[in-house]
Amino acid sequence: MAFQAGGQRPAPRPVPGTPEAQAYLQDYAALLEAAPFPSLVVDHRWDVLLTNSAFRTLFQDVEPHPTALPGDNFLRFVLFHPDAATVLGDHESSWCLPMLAHFAKAVERHGHDHGLQAIRRDIAQDPIMEAAYRHGLPHWLRAVGERAAEHDGAVRPLLHPDPRWGVTDCRIVVETTGTLQEMGCVRLTLVLRETRRAAAPGRRTRRAASHLRVVSAVD
Repeated sequence: MAFQAGGQRPAPRPVPGTPEAQAYLQDYAALLEAAPFPSLVVDHRWDVLLTNSAFRTLFQDVEPHPTALPGDNFLRFVLFHPDAATVLGDHESSWCLPMLAHFAKAVERHGHDHGLQAIRRDIAQDPIMEAAYRHGLPHWLRAVGERAAEHDGAVRPLLHPDPRWGVTDCRIVVETTGTLQEMGCVRLTLVLRETRRAAAPGRRTRRAASHLRVVSAVD
């Protein structure tokens, strides 16, 4: 699915299943588009099936990337896109480490999935990311607890390109319908909050997602 900022609603990514399931996604796309907050539907490997205009607006300034666009695979975007930290505030602890924790659980459940294996190989090829996955992540979970890795209900910082929001927070709401569940999919909505934060110095500075400071805290 090509990433688009605003504009016409893109068609849902084709998924294995019946024509009825694909028709359901077509109609669900209309429901998603009506949501005022950034929202997306992902499968178990975080491939993005649907996004709405608010989601595309949030990531409108993200530069092209061969494998890690936010509208293609959100996990890859968080882990590997050099622009991720310019949108996802407190990128390392609020976004990257929770996503690594969910990836680890997905690998346990779907270890033979080719898409997850490809992500695991990409993590292994980056020494810092590999150290974060193998050592930094367990250290972080021991320090903050398993609950901190959960997405649903978490409040996380965002750097919204719209100055009406600017440096703010969002509450992540994760939900699924019976039909989405049968497809192995969930919907995530980033409910933007009115509370505004003070901008950190250099908050728009690009930084590679693999530069994880947490690994330096591990003995």
